[in-house]
Amino acid sequence: MYTPPRFRETDEAFTLDFVAGNGFATLVSVGEDGPVATHVPIDLHRDGSATPYLLGHMARANPQWRTLSPERDVLAIYLGPHAYVSPRWYDHPNVPTWNYLAVHVYGRPTVLTNPDELLPLVRGQVEKYEADPKRRYRVESLPPELLERQLRGIVGFRIAITRIEANAKLSQNRGEGDYENVVAELEKRGDSGSRGVAELMWRKKEPKK
Repeated sequence: MYTPPRFRETDEAFTLDFVAGNGFATLVSVGEDGPVATHVPIDLHRDGSATPYLLGHMARANPQWRTLSPERDVLAIYLGPHAYVSPRWYDHPNVPTWNYLAVHVYGRPTVLTNPDELLPLVRGQVEKYEADPKRRYRVESLPPELLERQLRGIVGFRIAITRIEANAKLSQNRGEGDYENVVAELEKRGDSGSRGVAELMWRKKEPKK
């Protein structure tokens, strides 16, 4: 990923927390006919180990899983909030731009097809996103024959992370006045992307003068 040094995110804890809280990625791999991509939930797992890893699954009918090999890196792309920035918000003539947060996670995938591996994978994803403990959906609530059929219809993957690149383009190249004005203008908008970028800008960095 092209990342100018000014925008390169080097805070590993911040980056991993973002990936852990995002959970939806674009998985890119390379097959015989070139690159292929699928948009799927892929969760970060730390489990107290020194090296975090990614877990996800896709439909068995999706041919991409056959391109996954422990001999070749795949790429999981996590895109955070992003928003258009108008040059009207600066105190000098300039051009439009786009602020955003993006994280690229590279790693070696292992394909998981055994039901004993797939069931805890799916259960873990469900438990992560089922928020209401009183009405929480549980995988085991499915009739056994339906659960078995559903597990046969998916293929899981575990990605051993080899490299992470993070680009947090948040107006770090602007003076303090322009920086604060960009945040204020983004906060006036009603869309979640603009509000998310504004929040990141307040949280992440002090403007460079």
